[in-house]
Amino acid sequence: MKKVALIFLILLSSVFFSNSLEENFIKARNFHDVNLIKDVISNAKKEQNNVIYAEALMEYALWGNSENKEKLYTEALEVIKKEIKENPNNGKAYYVAGAIVGRLAQYKGIIQSLFMLNDFDNYIEKAIEILDDNFYKGLALIAMGMRYRDVPWPLRNYKKAEKYLLDALEILPNYPNIHLELGKLYEKMGKVEEAKKEYEIVINSNAYPLLNATHEEAKEEARQLLQNLK
Repeated sequence: MKKVALIFLILLSSVFFSNSLEENFIKARNFHDVNLIKDVISNAKKEQNNVIYAEALMEYALWGNSENKEKLYTEALEVIKKEIKENPNNGKAYYVAGAIVGRLAQYKGIIQSLFMLNDFDNYIEKAIEILDDNFYKGLALIAMGMRYRDVPWPLRNYKKAEKYLLDALEILPNYPNIHLELGKLYEKMGKVEEAKKEYEIVINSNAYPLLNATHEEAKEEARQLLQNLK
């Protein structure tokens, strides 16, 4: 009986720490808390939670560390590839892998980054296909929309970019960053008035509950882009 109780306590503590790890990651990402994201990285590595470990490394590289971005993205990609190999039906892992590849490609030459585009497509398309988490599925759709908007001709496709971004908006109607990305797309398409409307939506919007710091950055960027169009 004591042995059964001990096993139960071990399992219960494992669930508790796992939930606490995810909650801390969400909080760190929400407010761009550098010290907390460092703790999450350390604890995720200890707990061998590869998805949170890789995503936390990516977030830390994105807004918490200005010196070792490429190294952090490379480490994160190695971790998430391991997760996909062990759990090939983990949709969130495919999104994280695609997002990391997209960031890492910025540090490569044109030829190598184009080769990485195929990896990006495979990861993000798989994420969109199997994810049942609307938040991450929406992020995957945004990523694909940006991909078709920002790659060089003849690989870009503005119609596809718009479709992916509008699909994301259906899933995440309260995420203002989608309007920011649509505004940038409409600028490239020469639809200046539509771009202005999208930027104004961002400026006058409330933050998505999980991404407060990102929202403030988006509002500032939208203000600058709108000013440039006046």
